Amino acid sequence: MTTPTGQERPADGAGEPIRKLVVAVEIPEPFVADLRQRFPDIAIVQVSSDELTPELADADALCSFRLTPEQIAQAPRLRWLQTMSAGVEHVLTPELVDRGIALTNASGVHAINIGEHLLAMMLAFARGLPGLVRAQGRREWRGQDRRDQVFELHGQTLLLVGLGDIALALAERVSGLGMRVVGARRRADQPPPPHVDEVVGLDHLGDAVSRADHVAICLPLTDATRGLFDARLLGRMRPTAYLYNIGRGAIVDQAALIAALEEGRLAGAGLDVTDPEPLPAESALWGMDNVLITSHTSGATPHYWERAVPILADNIARFQDGRPLLNRVDPSRGY
Repeated sequence: MTTPTGQERPADGAGEPIRKLVVAVEIPEPFVADLRQRFPDIAIVQVSSDELTPELADADALCSFRLTPEQIAQAPRLRWLQTMSAGVEHVLTPELVDRGIALTNASGVHAINIGEHLLAMMLAFARGLPGLVRAQGRREWRGQDRRDQVFELHGQTLLLVGLGDIALALAERVSGLGMRVVGARRRADQPPPPHVDEVVGLDHLGDAVSRADHVAICLPLTDATRGLFDARLLGRMRPTAYLYNIGRGAIVDQAALIAALEEGRLAGAGLDVTDPEPLPAESALWGMDNVLITSHTSGATPHYWERAVPILADNIARFQDGRPLLNRVDPSRGY
């Protein structure tokens, strides 16, 4: 895995070149053709997810969003899986770990678009846009004085829980708005990255959320982060604060979040992810005026493949040369 400090972890199978790479992702043909031209000694086979299993018997490497334990058993030569998602909880199975299959993700691809998505939600709350959009749907003019319904991001504090590429992209953007940025991460002994004013350890998260006007969850889902934002931690937040989640829904105790919103102990929430997904129609979150739900769409960008395919290509070259892979996942950490 490549961390924000550039650290890389070594690849398994160094010195044993890939002979067959199966691509079970709908990468546009021009990108696939470029890969074949760049790596003529590798048989690059593109299939649909439904056609994947028969191709696994002699595959050395795989590019796919998913790989089941049953498919791992049918892939005796598989040594490397490149997933095109940032989160890996759905593929980081005991079977994958036990086989020693190297796992790399597409971390960094979504930094710009999700950073902008988070900023859009923050600005929407600041300017009271959810209420104005609903009024527009009712053809209702809301031109009266709204000073008590808006606020400014300038001078406020944003807490980034997790300091990966997405969080740093958001930090860069809000710093231009005059916000103070605090980052929380597992290791607080490293110097703050650019556009981050202060770094605290996750063991001090309670104190950090109590000082923040906005809290953005930018964490992967792991055993350590599942249910991290429980009733106790949510209770440390200011009643005027907003919570945003673009990580995974299960990081937040959703029942506790609903209770905090209903009881006025939290000003609002911007949720790109929920638990479960899709969010059931009967969920109370749908009807809350102070909640933005964006249905796991923050990752959408027209520039996806031009950012993701170079990661795949770079890692193919690295694997062939026996060099460390980019975005290598550490199974012990889950990211």
